[in-house]
Amino acid sequence: MRFYYQLAPALIGVTIALVQTQAALALSSTEVNKIAKQITVLIQSKKPKYGSGVIIKHSGNTYTVLTAAHVVEVKDNYEIITPDGKSYALNYSSVKLFPNDVDLAVVEFTSSENYTVAKIGNSDSSTEGTTAYVAGFPAPTFAINQSIYTFSDGKITANASKPLRKGYALVYSDNTSEGMSGGAVLNEKGELIGVHGRADLDTKEIKTGFNLGIPINTFLRLSAKVGVDVGVSAPNTQVATAPKADNFFIQAGDKYDKGDYKGAIADLTEAIRLNPNLANAYKNRGIARARLGDKQGAIADFNSVLTINPNDAITYDLRGIARVLLGDNKGAISDFNTALKINPNDAKTYDLRGDARSRLGDNKGAIADFNSALKINPNDAFAYFQRGDARSRLGDNKGAIADFNSAIKINPNDANAYGRRGIARAELGDKQGAIADFNSALKINPNDARAYFGRGIARAQLGDKPGAIADWQKAAELFQQQGNTQLYQQALKLIRNLQQ
Repeated sequence: MRFYYQLAPALIGVTIALVQTQAALALSSTEVNKIAKQITVLIQSKKPKYGSGVIIKHSGNTYTVLTAAHVVEVKDNYEIITPDGKSYALNYSSVKLFPNDVDLAVVEFTSSENYTVAKIGNSDSSTEGTTAYVAGFPAPTFAINQSIYTFSDGKITANASKPLRKGYALVYSDNTSEGMSGGAVLNEKGELIGVHGRADLDTKEIKTGFNLGIPINTFLRLSAKVGVDVGVSAPNTQVATAPKADNFFIQAGDKYDKGDYKGAIADLTEAIRLNPNLANAYKNRGIARARLGDKQGAIADFNSVLTINPNDAITYDLRGIARVLLGDNKGAISDFNTALKINPNDAKTYDLRGDARSRLGDNKGAIADFNSALKINPNDAFAYFQRGDARSRLGDNKGAIADFNSAIKINPNDANAYGRRGIARAELGDKQGAIADFNSALKINPNDARAYFGRGIARAQLGDKPGAIADWQKAAELFQQQGNTQLYQQALKLIRNLQQ
């Protein structure tokens, strides 16, 4: 024991020195972004299909790019766009897929230019809570018609010792999008620790912290089998044999994506048992519980997250959503207020608070929130739609139509926006314009009961009794299937009145 006390000061000194050295190696996000931008390429085909890649080797005039196998799995005429904007043909005969169905591939292009090569890191060192950056080229959208380089920061939420199918083992919270597959996952030193492959899939656009990548050490261990030598060997890491919380966490995420919410909850419960401070396990279990209709259980899990991390703005959003679903809109607004104090530039939180205010009849407050959301994100189709809805309830149908126009411009396949614009047009006396909008809504969604209902009203006002009755009969049928007794009865009443 006395030996320990004599040795302790020396050990403390060594520990402090090591920590200081590691801190000195950490780069700022701006510095890492500069590195990421130099090593990340866009991979696209004529179809068009978009993906990303990382330059990992330079030999003579030949560059080797590491990407996700699914980016180049279909034989096509691909081109690689380098950081300087130049385009090179991808030599498809050089494509090498990895064994064991691991979702990795290497490709080559030829250039006399001098491009930066990624520095390989040790993915085993990227544990829960460490910094992770993702770089890539999201595919074009309705709002943005070209693929633009994107850099996102976040945290590693799990690093499993037992990967999912196709080699996925890294989980991180970064914002990612379609098209970024094959892009670089970097640590705080700007080192390549993984290849991004799967994006967060939650349909509510709330981050679950479940974006997936393949660890760079997986690439290193298999690189010899595909004949790629980058001059770096995989570390000789001992494989964990004891149950690991990260393994259950990643398995849960995979089950969640497949719709197996009960299975996800079971795995997350085991992850929490092994690591009671794994905040993301509580968070994702809460999301899974909400999916199964257990809002109270979801709120209990979100409470646990906030006990561990009181500054988790996303969890306040999640708890707010659960409260809205329970009819507690005031409680939800309180949560959204807290989230906005933590992150005042989150357009999605303004959208959520605006929706809750609308539910309480505070249309002016809702409009103010949607204005804030659109100031942050001018391409927020949801905010345009909701603001249009609020304006319509206040009698400003012209303003509402302008908002629905903007929502449709961003997302031409939004049946609800056509339907609401049709109602606003009908209110202004434009019955033909209203019918055209209801037609568009039904072309997108043939089971849109409200569109049939609204078109029936417009047709009745234009004297088309048979058309109106046919629409209301279809609306009544769909309302009955949906269990909407009130609108079902209303549709039947309109039919009886018109038939008298």
